[in-house]
Order: sequence, then structure tokens, then C-alpha cells
Amino acid sequence: MGGVCCKEEEIDFDGEVDLNHFELLRSVGKGAFGKVRVVQHKKDQKIYALKYINKEKCIKMRAVENIIQERRLLEEIDFPLVCNLRFAFQDDENMFMIIDLMLGGDLRFHLDRQGCLKEDMVQFYVAEVALGLHYLHSRKIVHRDLKPDNVLLCEKGHAHLTDFNIAVHYNDKKPLTAVAGSMAYMAPEVLSKKGYFESVDWWSLGVMAFELLFGKRPYRGKTNEALTQAILYDDLVFPENASSHVSKACIECLRGFLTRDVTKRLGCGPTGLQDLKDHAWLKHLDWDHMETKEAIAPFIPDSKRPNFDATHELEELLLEENPLKHKKRATPKPARRRNQRRSA
Repeated sequence: MGGVCCKEEEIDFDGEVDLNHFELLRSVGKGAFGKVRVVQHKKDQKIYALKYINKEKCIKMRAVENIIQERRLLEEIDFPLVCNLRFAFQDDENMFMIIDLMLGGDLRFHLDRQGCLKEDMVQFYVAEVALGLHYLHSRKIVHRDLKPDNVLLCEKGHAHLTDFNIAVHYNDKKPLTAVAGSMAYMAPEVLSKKGYFESVDWWSLGVMAFELLFGKRPYRGKTNEALTQAILYDDLVFPENASSHVSKACIECLRGFLTRDVTKRLGCGPTGLQDLKDHAWLKHLDWDHMETKEAIAPFIPDSKRPNFDATHELEELLLEENPLKHKKRATPKPARRRNQRRSA
């Protein structure tokens, strides 16, 4: 008499989406609230990024509101140059968000690997990120955490905004006042606590572009206080070899982004995007084809090796105490009926 085979659990693809709908592949990242893995949908075989957040840790870090806000924002947006949300669900331990996968790595990874990036590469990334920011601002959303780590390349080299953990809606009549973001990329109006709008994203884009080109940020300090003072008051100084490394138009563009007066800052105001398109450094770019990702990127990531820190995968294999796996949600117990009060 033959042995009885274990029958694989049948998957209901027409029911609610859960983790069992996806094959779990390699780990590619880790953030303050959770981790990121590559997953493949078992029905259509499409590849995505899975961001998962441990509920207990989220509560301990008082980050529940941020996570809920991020999910709600992602449910509102859909743009070619943004890492868009495709599915969202949860189990008893974790919250899950299935997002567009970008296999080309983030700009921090490429900056660390290559050193200073070529001018034409940075031009291209500035333009594509600007299109993504313009889309967000048109929906009254400010990102607030733009930096090389939060710009991901797809396999064809196009730049996509990601990580909306501290992104928020804004109202033109009521400025935001919270000090939020990564300090080195914060605009002066954030640190001065006088209120701000979407202008802060254009400053951050300038800081990021400067760093990608020269390998260091324009304002630095050994302490948070020193860094704050530098951002608020120091002159913008370029490296000594800047004029031999980049064009004059590039330097003028960076000056435009890193202007403390928001009424004069490049990218700001109702004509901000058009001002960028008309700028001497960027006007030759094919903006229409960039928005649809039909433009050819100046750099194509190497698909033969991982474009992320491989230690994430090693940590998942060796150090994870509670490895991720599909778990059915517990069925809530029916509420007990209270004893009816007897009449006297």
C-alpha cells in the first residue's frame, strides 16, 4: 500500500489577497519599521517588492499613524516614476504592502559603488525625480524625505521615488510645521520652524544632486546643532575642481535649488516645472519621453549582479528569529453573551 502524499494547500486567487498568493524570494532591504523582500505572484508570475512591518514593533516605536498614513497616500497615487502600491493586507503579526519592484538599486548604492556620478546621469535623475515630485505636489502631497536612498532605479535605469513614510498632504492656507525628514537634506524653512509647503522637496533635490555629483553634501556639521546652523546660514560653496568636473549651467541649477528664498527657488511656484524644463542645464532633455519612461537612460544597472547590499539576505537566513511565512489570521472568538438580569 502506497504512502499518502501531502496535498498542497489550494489557493483562492479570487478571495482576499494574502501572503500565500506570493512566492517569497530574496531579501533586499531593511528600514526602521520593517523589511523588504522580492516576491512573485503565484498566478500571473509578476515580480514585486514586499514591504512588511511588524505590528508589535510598530506600536512600540509609536509609528502606527505613519504606517497607516503611508498606505493611504500610496492608495491615492499612480505615476510611472513612483514605486506604486499594488496590494495591501495583513496577518496577526505583520502589515504587508506589495509595491513595484525596482531591480536597479537605489542611488545611494550606486554612489557608494561608483563614487561621484557623471553629469549626464545626474541630469537625467534630477529631471525624472522632478517629474515625480511635480505629480505629488499636484495632488497636494509633499515627500519630505528625498535623498539618494529613496530614489530607486528600474532595470532600464529610470529613477523612481519611494518611501512615503513621512509624506503628508498639505494645504496652501495652512503651512506644515513639523520638523521631519533626514536632517542633512532638510530645507532651511523646516529647521527654522516658521512653516513650509512643497518647497522643501526642491531644496532636498538640490542637496541630493550636489551629493551625487561631488560625493559630499553642500552643508555639513559634526553635530546636529552645527549642521542646523550650516543649513540656515552658511554660504553655498562648491568644491575647488567643480568647474572642471561639471558645466556652468549645472552649477547655476544647483544654486537655483539651494536658494533659501522659496520665492526664488528653482522648481517652486505655479511655473516651477516649466522653469526647470527651460533651464539651460535641462532644456535639451526629452521630458515627454522621460515621463512615459520611453527615454533612454544614460546608465543601465548591471543585471548580472545584485544592485543592493547582500547582507540583508544573509541576515534573513542566519539571524532572523521569526522567519516570514504565510500564517492564517486567527478567527476572532464570538463574544460571550452577558447574563441577562433577572427581574425581581
